[in-house]
Amino acid sequence: MDILSAGSSSSFKIKMGSGPKRFREYLLSRPVGLTFFFMLTLSIVFAGEETSAAEKITIGEVEEVILLPWRVKLPARIDTGAATSSLDARELKVKNNIAEFKLPKKYGGALLRLPVTDWTHVRGADFKERRPVVEITLCMGPILIHTQVTLNDRSTVRYPLIIGRNVLKDNFVVDCTASNCFPPSCPEVPSQ
Repeated sequence: MDILSAGSSSSFKIKMGSGPKRFREYLLSRPVGLTFFFMLTLSIVFAGEETSAAEKITIGEVEEVILLPWRVKLPARIDTGAATSSLDARELKVKNNIAEFKLPKKYGGALLRLPVTDWTHVRGADFKERRPVVEITLCMGPILIHTQVTLNDRSTVRYPLIIGRNVLKDNFVVDCTASNCFPPSCPEVPSQ
């Protein structure tokens, strides 16, 4: 059985059973078919986005986070404008590709030594600097996250940790009218 294109000066035949590729070619050669195909593709793409957004956890502009394995609890400013997360590193020294620094005294002042995985250039309105990047594990809400953070002295700002888009993009939606929506509750971390 053949399907003939109607309203066309050139007759284009598709034999039934000739496969989806031929049918797609026929469909895309027709203005109505092209529109249908485009709308179908868009509906599939946007349907997937709605599902993934529904699975994300809503957090506020400030959340408590636990740094692991040290079990240090500290407040984190959620910053959707920051590409990368940043940790307060006092007395920072980098030697032989190992970053040695202290956390603020208010949060225990622990001395940490972590391998530097990369260096990044950070630019602000009135500064430009090179910062070491290290990998850390943190508990935020019910999620255990292994991520990269830049290190710098944040003693002049209120929060010792900035959570940037590198952490937020896969797991969280930010409600800027709320704070402390999800206390850390990872199964590996006992309540504090």
